[in-house]
Amino acid sequence: QVQLVESGGGLVQPGDSLRLSCAASDRTFRIYTMAWFRQAPGKEREFVATINWSGSSTRYSDSVKGRFTISRDNNKNMLNLQMNSLKPEDTAVYYCAAKLGTNSAEPASYDYWGQGTQVTVSS
Repeated sequence: QVQLVESGGGLVQPGDSLRLSCAASDRTFRIYTMAWFRQAPGKEREFVATINWSGSSTRYSDSVKGRFTISRDNNKNMLNLQMNSLKPEDTAVYYCAAKLGTNSAEPASYDYWGQGTQVTVSS
């Protein structure tokens, strides 16, 4: 099974940018559909973005579309999330997740999860 470790979170001001990364433990990374989810205190885990195994297909939630970009490097076993124009409502713990098969926005369909990285957007 693949192990996932997120990094890159931190405290930023509204309007700033941040880049999250998710490192996978081995080369099986390349067969997985990957996604980013986030969870704010007292709220359910929320879909952010997903990308298929080759990187040819992506999908975003309406709340981040046009501001966030998901990408992957299968040679480096790495998933990324470039976050621009950050807003206070983007504050959450961000998780990367992996599954086999097609892209999905449903957390329950993902088999492997990282431990999360905190993103705080505040002035």
